[in-house]
Amino acid sequence: MERQFDQKTISNAYPYLSKKDPILGKLISHYGPYIPNPPTDPYQSLVRTILFQQLGAPAASAIQKKFFSRLGDPKKTPTPETILTASDNDFRETGVSKQKMSYLRDLAKWIQEGSLTFSELQNWNDADIIKHLTRIKGIGEWSAQMFLMFQLERIDILPSGDLGIRKGMQIAYQLSETPNEKECKEIAEKWTPYRTIGSWYMWKATDEKEDNALFI
Repeated sequence: MERQFDQKTISNAYPYLSKKDPILGKLISHYGPYIPNPPTDPYQSLVRTILFQQLGAPAASAIQKKFFSRLGDPKKTPTPETILTASDNDFRETGVSKQKMSYLRDLAKWIQEGSLTFSELQNWNDADIIKHLTRIKGIGEWSAQMFLMFQLERIDILPSGDLGIRKGMQIAYQLSETPNEKECKEIAEKWTPYRTIGSWYMWKATDEKEDNALFI
């Protein structure tokens, strides 16, 4: 099994990352410790991932509430069985697109048939989990990487396709342009084996749009 979060691992990461990458070290000092949110239910997480694709958070939240209400409880994710027995009209009238309807049904089918067992994933390596999850309709590499980072708490994940991380690198390293995926991987190579933590600080830099003076 790949390494997961624990307080000792995270604490060991700070001096290591600061030594390997002084710019990242400045971010660590500025933003303080990385405190990951506790994982939620993994099935709930994947349902939410599908529903929120290509939508702003307010619109996606409204659709999710309508869809959940239609199938039972506005605050409770419908079971795979409930999703599989829902009519096309249940999806359509709550704002769930035809494409996402097929994605949710495929996810539900995988779970119902036992092809996706979350307890088993805990013992798999990162690459095998990504390969397995991306076989499900609507779950791409980025979604699988987010699942690894925030649900399985894997410590060395770099979503190089994530624009927020690459924008954070442009800010932190004072680059004239946003790095491409290859350049992103090159910058983050020195963060191994703590690339999840390094990625988090790049998101922080992007979200708060820090002044470049911080990184001089």
